[in-house]
Amino acid sequence: MLVLSNVEVMYSNVILVLKGVSLEVRKGQIVVLLGANGAGKTTTLKAISGLLYTETGQVTDGDITFEDASIRGIGPHRIVERGIVQVQEGHRIFEHLTVEEELKVGGYVAGRGRHLKDDLEMIYAYFPRLKHLRHNTCGWLSGGEQQMLVIGRALITRPKLMMLDEPSLGLSPILVEEIFSIIKRINEDAKTSILLVEQNANVSLAIGDYGYVMETGRIVMDGPAAQLRNNEDIKEFYLGLSEVGHRKSYKDIKHYKRRKRWLA
Repeated sequence: MLVLSNVEVMYSNVILVLKGVSLEVRKGQIVVLLGANGAGKTTTLKAISGLLYTETGQVTDGDITFEDASIRGIGPHRIVERGIVQVQEGHRIFEHLTVEEELKVGGYVAGRGRHLKDDLEMIYAYFPRLKHLRHNTCGWLSGGEQQMLVIGRALITRPKLMMLDEPSLGLSPILVEEIFSIIKRINEDAKTSILLVEQNANVSLAIGDYGYVMETGRIVMDGPAAQLRNNEDIKEFYLGLSEVGHRKSYKDIKHYKRRKRWLA
């Protein structure tokens, strides 16, 4: 469905952020993109969604294809029309709108005004809490409720591919479990393919089909999600666990010589 082939991204014609990234998302898959802060994960999503221009970034090499057609350089609104929607990190909402008004914005943007009633009921089926809060002002919602809202706003466009950027950020473990359970349901029930950017390796790989590990703008490892979840390097660096299950200090992890094993 989605293929990135040796994609390079540069900001301000000076800073090379992505250095030949190749990955793919097949129809119906949940693909996980792991990496620490600054690895290039969000830049990868913005290269796909067309939002690089907001930060003076551009794809300078390689290609991005969706359903066998190149989407490199296409405007963000055209990307949405083709069926790709990005849920950005940080609960980007219109704080003065009500929950239902916010959801309707997503529907109108996607040209689904005639289907809003049915679409809203679909969202409320996934997120019953939002139905209860539908007349409340968005700015007063909790972090978890806002995360549900932005996912619902994206889902109401009926995307073929939904890209989620750090949906677990700032949420309690209980809420993270709930959000990821809903993401899995959306994938299975709505047949929506998902590209999931996360630092939480354990919970994301638990629901994923395939995973990629990114560092300093490059893909350094990939494989089936279950295989990556059991990989000792992943356990040690992303979960902080040694082979015997003891948690290591950040200092140990920081100086961990993983490069040789990543590239072996």
